[in-house]
Amino acid sequence: MKHRLAIFEKYFIYFFMYSVFGWLYEVFLEVVIYQWGFSNRGFLFGPYTPVYGFGALLFIVFLYQIKKNRIYIGKINIAPIVIFFGAAMIATVVELITSYALELVTTEKLWDYTAYAFNFQGRIALNPSIRFGLGGIIFLYVLQPLFEKIVALLSPKKLHFTFVLLGSMMLIDLVFKLFQIIS
Repeated sequence: MKHRLAIFEKYFIYFFMYSVFGWLYEVFLEVVIYQWGFSNRGFLFGPYTPVYGFGALLFIVFLYQIKKNRIYIGKINIAPIVIFFGAAMIATVVELITSYALELVTTEKLWDYTAYAFNFQGRIALNPSIRFGLGGIIFLYVLQPLFEKIVALLSPKKLHFTFVLLGSMMLIDLVFKLFQIIS
């Protein structure tokens, strides 16, 4: 049982790290690329965007073994291509479901891709899907090995403490956001 809890805690910390990374990515796009100025790009108050955390966990569950095992056509490793398309597909489905869920909860659309070519109801579009595919490659080939090394440095006690701290912070944030929505 302790082993399962430690695995859950480890994956929650990965979720948190990817959520922060996603928030930083969104802010970078908004401030540096589009030059719209700063705004909190997340649904919650803190500097994290949980949809990135969920997407990254799905990448780990469904695509990480492909990276480890590799897929060859002849002598060519096509695993990165499979991961690109898999990540693009997973992230696009997650983004579509999230857009409906957040609109149901908040009664507003939190993003709009209607200006992008090949969009569906402004909720998903080809351009972001391609970026998510590339992001999946970065997540699995660069960030996940780094995050695994960082988390491996934590003793079981520190892992548990970090989990409780980050989990409590996000839970409190979510409760405050829900109270804000219903009032």
